[in-house]
Amino acid sequence: MKSSFRPLVLMAMAFGLAGAAVAQDAPPAPGPNPDQSQPAPPVETPPPAPVETPTAPATTEAAPATVAPPVIPAMAPDQYMGVPEYMLNIDLSTGGRIVVQLYPNVAPNHVERIKQLARAGFYDGIKFHRVIDGFMAQTGDPTATGQGGSQLPDLKAEFNPTPHLRGTLSMARAESEDSANSQFFIMLQPRFSLDRRYTAFGRVISGMQYVDAIQKGEPPAVMSRMVQVSVAADNKPIPPASLLTETVPAPAVVPTVTVDELNAPIKQ
Repeated sequence: MKSSFRPLVLMAMAFGLAGAAVAQDAPPAPGPNPDQSQPAPPVETPPPAPVETPTAPATTEAAPATVAPPVIPAMAPDQYMGVPEYMLNIDLSTGGRIVVQLYPNVAPNHVERIKQLARAGFYDGIKFHRVIDGFMAQTGDPTATGQGGSQLPDLKAEFNPTPHLRGTLSMARAESEDSANSQFFIMLQPRFSLDRRYTAFGRVISGMQYVDAIQKGEPPAVMSRMVQVSVAADNKPIPPASLLTETVPAPAVVPTVTVDELNAPIKQ
């Protein structure tokens, strides 16, 4: 009986040692998902806006939804440079027409918005409501207050490396980067602090003297205006010269005071 029991004990001990070895080779039980246990990356705070910053409408109502940019293939320069479909004619009340080369290669959605509004006649008659000498001239607001825009949704920003040189056209916006709508500004002098913070979409290639003549002020006492804005491909003629003028109020007439009046007795 003893001889038969001993092999059973030895077999049990062998199985126990084998189980322990298997337990040591097995991988540990999985822990929490490391992606879930890590904190979220910090949100980068945007740089403060410059002191002289073009502004767009600050609405009190909920902001309209932004337009999701479609997938647009990149354009080669020969597809838009000098092509009338991608050029803008702006006839100013300061005396003539400026011609703008649009840049659909870097801001396709903003270029399409400008063309759409121009062809709808939206910009005709709109004034330059904020013009800072040595900086920029802002327009595109039908209310001429800086608070208005079109009925179309706001645009998603298309910041690009195009520099804000003299004559560059760029979209005005509110604090949100995706709040550009219809307002834009024309640079009177370079301001590189605006690069990659506002969507540049074109540049004046002729008629800059008419931009320089825009009345200055915030707002100007007399607001210059865009008499007509059109896509060059539509071949709209320049309005008559009589429309490309501004009515500037005559200066106040100061009455002449004579020596006799200075010596006259004060009337009670």
